[in-house]
Amino acid sequence: MVHAQFDSTAREALAAKAVEAKTVKNLSWRQIADASGLSVAFTTAAVLGQHPLPEESAKAVAELLGLDDDAAMLLQTIPVRGSMPNRIPTDPTMYRFYEMLQVYGTTLKALVHEEFGDGIISAINFRLDVKKVADPEGGERAVITLDGKYLPTKPF
Repeated sequence: MVHAQFDSTAREALAAKAVEAKTVKNLSWRQIADASGLSVAFTTAAVLGQHPLPEESAKAVAELLGLDDDAAMLLQTIPVRGSMPNRIPTDPTMYRFYEMLQVYGTTLKALVHEEFGDGIISAINFRLDVKKVADPEGGERAVITLDGKYLPTKPF
């Protein structure tokens, strides 16, 4: 049976416990995702409390992290999503994304609407990927792909 959370506290506590276990066991998000059978981005988001995991994935992740059956069950519940404690993030990495939307949000909106028409990019039918690539000028660059289904607005 599918169960939903209506308070983010339990999933936040589980996320903290899972990250602690990940650190103690010296695991990567890739290793946890491999155990789940799902993508790194989805698995990471789920363990951090933003998605439910399917039963088999939840059990595999809980076992890998040394979490109990209650934790495996909680990993399967539909969480309260988008539950950052502050409206404006203060973590530098998260703030850069916020800043990017402050600068490029209207541009993204204009370009999406020009290309597709009135509608939105789904965050439900969605894929996320993060890659590290060499910068020809030296150092490294982050390539972040946001791949969401376009959903047109339907007049009624």
